[in-house]
Amino acid sequence: MKIPVFRVALISTASFLPLSLISLIVFLAIYSWPAIQFNQFYFLWTNDWNLGNLYGNPVTVHGTQVMPGAKYGIWFLVVGTIVSSALAMLIAMPIAIGAAYFLSEGVRKSWAGPLSLFVDLLAAIPSVVYGLWGYALLVPLFGQTIFPFVAKTFSFIPFLNGDPGSGYGLLTSAFVLAVMIIPLISATLRESIRMTEPELKEAGRSLGLNRLEVFWHITLPKLKTVLIGVGILALGRALGETMAVLMVSGNALNYLPDNIYAPISTMAAFIASQLDSALQDPTNMAVEALSEVALVLLLITVVVNFAARLLLWMARVR
Repeated sequence: MKIPVFRVALISTASFLPLSLISLIVFLAIYSWPAIQFNQFYFLWTNDWNLGNLYGNPVTVHGTQVMPGAKYGIWFLVVGTIVSSALAMLIAMPIAIGAAYFLSEGVRKSWAGPLSLFVDLLAAIPSVVYGLWGYALLVPLFGQTIFPFVAKTFSFIPFLNGDPGSGYGLLTSAFVLAVMIIPLISATLRESIRMTEPELKEAGRSLGLNRLEVFWHITLPKLKTVLIGVGILALGRALGETMAVLMVSGNALNYLPDNIYAPISTMAAFIASQLDSALQDPTNMAVEALSEVALVLLLITVVVNFAARLLLWMARVR
């Protein structure tokens, strides 16, 4: 019997990624199962992360050994992660679309190549470099100048009034995340604009539309599936970003932001910042609780990608 080697290799390669995702979810679920049993659903709805007395003797709660006073609630992490990523997308999308239009149709071809390369190189910068840039430049600039001005000028707008803070917080994190994901969105959208049929653009120009109107009313609606797809990829990166957010977010603990300047903490950044302390827990419950945080973050990412697939399917049906 002849074995179709190429077909078997292709199926194995294609199955590797979904199997890896399933294996990761299963591993995190098994490893964090003691924490899941201990925390139950209160884990998601409470703001009470406390490792307890790490120098005391372990106590037994619900059949599980934990340190005295240990509690694990991550609602502040869920809010910080989702709100900062959503705000970053609101900042990044218009800028990325404008940059893609400018580089594909708004500048001469001799300049488009070098400028496009520059934008693409921004995507290759390590996140810790963005974090250092945000820490050294944006935090003092925002905290001392921009945030006080915005809070005073737009005090009548909810979430823009109140204490402008020190520069560490939600808006700074969202701005850094936006700068990180703009190149990803812009590069993909730029190539899609260039591949749009010239006939469509010429038809719009023949109706009396200018370049910008052709792009807004004809080209961009045609690329809505591309825009949704790359937007979800960018959102996925924003949700999982660690070091850059860790350096500018303020690392709030058990605290929900009351305005756009308030300090926050995200799941990925929180895992990185708390792992060293969690390793001091002799019962290992703190590490298992951090694994449960990682599981929640992974499930949020999966749900976001599933929603994107659903949106793309609905767009094709229409």
